[in-house]
Amino acid sequence: MKAMVLAAGLGTRLRPLTDERPKALVEIGGRTLLEITLTRLREFGVRAVIINVHHLADRVVEYLAAHGNFGMRVEVSREEVLLDTGGGLKKAGWFFLEDGERRDEPFLLHNVDVISSIDFGAMVEAHKKNGALATLAVQKREASRQLLFDEELWLCGRRTGRNAAAEIVRAVGAWETLAFTGIHVISPRLLGMMSEDRVFSIIDTYLRLAAAGENVRAYRTDGFYWRDLGKPEQLRQAEEDCRKKLFV
Repeated sequence: MKAMVLAAGLGTRLRPLTDERPKALVEIGGRTLLEITLTRLREFGVRAVIINVHHLADRVVEYLAAHGNFGMRVEVSREEVLLDTGGGLKKAGWFFLEDGERRDEPFLLHNVDVISSIDFGAMVEAHKKNGALATLAVQKREASRQLLFDEELWLCGRRTGRNAAAEIVRAVGAWETLAFTGIHVISPRLLGMMSEDRVFSIIDTYLRLAAAGENVRAYRTDGFYWRDLGKPEQLRQAEEDCRKKLFV
């Protein structure tokens, strides 16, 4: 199985930590966020990964080389201009469509600045069982941005602020707000359906395709550990969580 790690962000909320190093090389418990993510993916069975880079990109490349790519095949997708999640995946899409590859084999897309104990295996199995185009790991928690799902966990809209009106893209009788974790399982056929260009969020693609009736699903991960690492206080809490062995 293959994966992509989204690691091109500037990490502005983590300054001054990211003034002289990319966000992917910020450390928790003596390990970088990139090492934590790649180790989790490798332990699940991922053997090939592509990583997008931008801010201090050479530092990431040098770090990977110094650590033998953590025993994996690693490709790097350099972004001269930040392309956001959708643009970044579209640029790196060739990696999942190489000659001889199984074009129906799903892949993982994982933000470098989240850590979790989410069961990738169960998530992939749910994705396959549902015949989904994309499966998004979600949780019921407070967040400024929420995705909306119907009773069958099909994507039907979003809310971009706590007091903002819901944006409904597919008519449903009832919906629930759930927070996205930054972890996806994606079928490669999505890559040929990304009509957006250059800089765009993959959420925009998901909503457009959901409006057209495509199967974009939620996977509930409420019982699993998860933490976003975009702010210094979140890093400090993750250090404490690491000491408590709440994640590996």
